[in-house]
Amino acid sequence: MPETNRIEYKRDLTPELDIEKEIVAFLNYKEGGYIYIGIDKDGSTVGVNDIDDCMLKLKDRIKHNISPSAMGLFDIAEEQKDGLSIIKITIASGIEKPYFKTKFGMTPRGAYMRVGTSAEPMPQEQIDRLFAMRTRNSIGRIVSNRQDLSFEQLRIYYDERGKRLNDNFKRTLELLTEDGKYNYVAYLLADENGNSIKVAKYSSLDRCDLIENNEYGYCSLIKATKSVLSKLDIENKVAATITPMERIETPLWNKVALREAVINAIVHNDYSFEVPPKFEIFPDRLEITSAGLLPESLSKEEFFNGISIPRNKELMRIYRDVELVESLGSGIPRILRAYGEDCFKFTDNFIRITFPISTSDHASDHASDHASVQITKLISVLMGEMGRSELQNMLLIKNRDYFRTDYLIPAINNGYIELTIPDKPNSQNQKYRLTEKGMALKKTLKNSK
Repeated sequence: MPETNRIEYKRDLTPELDIEKEIVAFLNYKEGGYIYIGIDKDGSTVGVNDIDDCMLKLKDRIKHNISPSAMGLFDIAEEQKDGLSIIKITIASGIEKPYFKTKFGMTPRGAYMRVGTSAEPMPQEQIDRLFAMRTRNSIGRIVSNRQDLSFEQLRIYYDERGKRLNDNFKRTLELLTEDGKYNYVAYLLADENGNSIKVAKYSSLDRCDLIENNEYGYCSLIKATKSVLSKLDIENKVAATITPMERIETPLWNKVALREAVINAIVHNDYSFEVPPKFEIFPDRLEITSAGLLPESLSKEEFFNGISIPRNKELMRIYRDVELVESLGSGIPRILRAYGEDCFKFTDNFIRITFPISTSDHASDHASDHASVQITKLISVLMGEMGRSELQNMLLIKNRDYFRTDYLIPAINNGYIELTIPDKPNSQNQKYRLTEKGMALKKTLKNSK
């Protein structure tokens, strides 16, 4: 893959390499980008010898040589390519533009922007304009209304991950304003605060008949997050459907999407409104509502494409430290994979995600919608009576379990194919054939070409 506006290759990390310039350019770019260490300009892999040392040097240089702080806006990870170890740096677009090399300040020698496949000096006029537009209501700049804060819970969560908070952690984790006072990030993460997240449950489809009203808060936001996840995990009951092949268990909501949606709502909530996210369970759906709009420089299309501009970079950094967040930009694609763009609703001041409930009665309908492409592919290659391995090979699918759960079972459940030995679903001589419904669909597909 050649270099692009979002991909940069570097052969190795040397003291002479101005890696800060490249990172600053991506921080200032509306889509962020990726830098690979260990790949030559022509795209050939050369690898990195001392991966750990190189990653530590990268983190140290980004932390100390770039302003405003880029902590929470980048990932550094080891990858394998062509049998060699390389380093991938993922950089999100920042909301405190312009970013610049600390040594040279907000000048064309310090601030860069991405132009095509290169990092170019930013004109002073553009630097001044971006600085004037810089977001001022960042929770990192809002002074906490309480200054008598303690952080024992935060220490415990770091200790659990084998990470010790040193005496300078308040400054390192950006819990202080420029004049040394606790900011709103510190307030949210403190052992005691006035923030509380509500998980409500209704017996009606509207908000008239409240049957549960749980509050998780007045403690570290991390502890509250874990409590909300535990509560929703309990509510995410499993419904079972018996098929000719096996018993299929379907939770009310996709577990991966649910976790991502919960954490996304909490980490990206606009706390400058002083309104926490809320979670509401109805007989037919789950609604997750968080305060705030998309960042000004991020369109809906870019949002749905997984481009990440963390609203609260300080929270993002800490949630990654305690392994509640995996990597930048990974949450939205996982939600879309399960529910699509229609589950999101944007209003003037809020973002709401709605997950419909998949009961056992609705599970097959949901599976049909989700697997329609897979069913179509399976029907298109199925001729006469064919075995599983033969079908799997024709579709170039290596993983047997994936083929069964995403292709065979949905096609059988929806009546498109049937087993030739229905009373012995696990027989080695088992084959599959189209039903009348399947043959009708195959004919329709053929005529539409």
